[in-house]
This record gives sequence, structure tokens and C-alpha cells, in this order.
Amino acid sequence: MTSKTFADVQVFRKAYDWVLGVYRFSEMFPKHELFGLASQLRRAAVSVPANFAEGFKRESRKEKVRFFNIAQASLEESRLYLMLSSDLGYGDCGPLMSSLQEISRMLEGYVRATRADRREHGRPPDF
Repeated sequence: MTSKTFADVQVFRKAYDWVLGVYRFSEMFPKHELFGLASQLRRAAVSVPANFAEGFKRESRKEKVRFFNIAQASLEESRLYLMLSSDLGYGDCGPLMSSLQEISRMLEGYVRATRADRREHGRPPDF
């Protein structure tokens, strides 16, 4: 199946739902973290589906992969912030980390498929 918009792609939908979870999780942070860790975590998390969406509409495979790689890097940045949140006792981020792992695998598969796709302006299959 070829997706017509980024919102049709399973990895995007999974990342978007994960961002909503990150926002709910970070609402429980102490007030002094409002402009610190909570803000950094949210910014990095939002960057994952945002960069996927931007890359989805790029014409060249090279540009697509570049944006998908930025999404992957933002996911790793989010991993650090979730680890830090957990170690600081701000809540149980286990479910978010599990979803992060799944999104990471899905993004990696999407990047591989995009690199291998030889169709003119084609999109990899929906993951």
C-alpha cells in the first residue's frame, strides 16, 4: 500500500500518539522543570513526527532519508530525557520507553525501504 499523506503511515501515527503520551507524562513534572526538562523533552518528542512529516513530502530519496534521520536523532534525544526523568523520580516512563523502542525499529525500517525504493517519486510501503 502506498500512503498518500504522512498521516496514513503507521510509524507516523505511532509517533504522534507517543508525543501525546510524552505531554501527559511531563505534566506531572515539578513546576521548576516547566522550562527545563519538560520543555526539552516535549521539543525533542514533537520533532519526531514533525520531521517524518516534512521528509515524507520531499522529492528526493536523499532528502527524505535526511529528515527521517533527524526524526531518529530526536527520538534518541528523547530517550535521554526520559532516562533522566526516571532517574530524577519524575514518574514511570517504562511504557513510553517501550513505545520509543517500537518507533525506533519502525523508523529504521522506513529508512531502509526509502533507501531501497527505486520508483520515481515513490513512497515506501506503509509500515
